[in-house]
Amino acid sequence: MGSQAAVSFLTNVARASFGLGVAATLLNSSLYTVDGGQRAVLFNRFRGILDETVGEGTNFVIPWVQKPYIFDIRTRPHTFSSISGTKDLQMVNLTLHELSRPDTARLPVIVQNLGLEYDEKVLPSIGNEVLKAVVAQFNADQLLTERPHVSALARESLIWRAKDFNILLDDVAITHLSYGHEFS
Repeated sequence: MGSQAAVSFLTNVARASFGLGVAATLLNSSLYTVDGGQRAVLFNRFRGILDETVGEGTNFVIPWVQKPYIFDIRTRPHTFSSISGTKDLQMVNLTLHELSRPDTARLPVIVQNLGLEYDEKVLPSIGNEVLKAVVAQFNADQLLTERPHVSALARESLIWRAKDFNILLDDVAITHLSYGHEFS
């Protein structure tokens, strides 16, 4: 009878351990952490992207029904180069430096329309578009003499254009300007 009791005891311990393991796994899969400088957008399998963002801290989700997408909302630098034609048809190589961040109130819209890599999809294309449009308004020599005006025009155009995609630009600067061999 002693071995029967030991087998029964070990069977009960195994059942309890299995139950605790399943409970711990469910608890672990229902928790996620949003660190400082981040926000989360929840995807619900039945309702899609939820309209609210989740702030910092440890949060609960329903496992296999909800999935958090965590975004870095801190300002991040981006640098783009573009070769553009001036008004007098000279080729100019420009480098643009931007500091951008997503509009935290509009993160669900960003996820729905642009996806998780919104900045890699949008910023290079609007940067090139705006640089080409701004540079085409000036002659090659005006780009040097009126550089603050050119930079301000590019900044305003980029900030306005990025707002269409719910991206906030904190700073925009033309950091490099060089001409093609024909102009030298």
